[in-house]
Amino acid sequence: KGRIEQVGSPTEVYDTPVNPFVMSFLGAVSTLNGALVRPHDIRVGRSPELAIAGGDRSADALGVVPATVDRVVKLGFEVRVELTGADGVPFTAQITRGDAEALALKDGDTVYVRATRVPSLPKAEDVSDEDVLASV
Repeated sequence: KGRIEQVGSPTEVYDTPVNPFVMSFLGAVSTLNGALVRPHDIRVGRSPELAIAGGDRSADALGVVPATVDRVVKLGFEVRVELTGADGVPFTAQITRGDAEALALKDGDTVYVRATRVPSLPKAEDVSDEDVLASV
């Protein structure tokens, strides 16, 4: 038996999914620091500071964490980087071809990553079926 999970414009549903199912239904999802993020919303750098795009806040405050490169897959204009976080959880980042060339990533390299955008999803235990269902 099916059910409607979320009603909204394509942009609204993609940018503000109501739950993890909706987020994963609309594209690839990685888990970074315990949060669900889209692979293209993960910044990769060779040092903690390089994972920060400007600004004067510390790497720790922005959630920069070390990760190990497991595999680099060149897909034309973008590059998929398969990584394992310090917590042992594997995840994927998508970076531009130019960034990949500048980073010159190889299997086994240590890099630093952070999410540049994290949707505010409710925790599964905080969402009831009534919250998820929508009327048309």
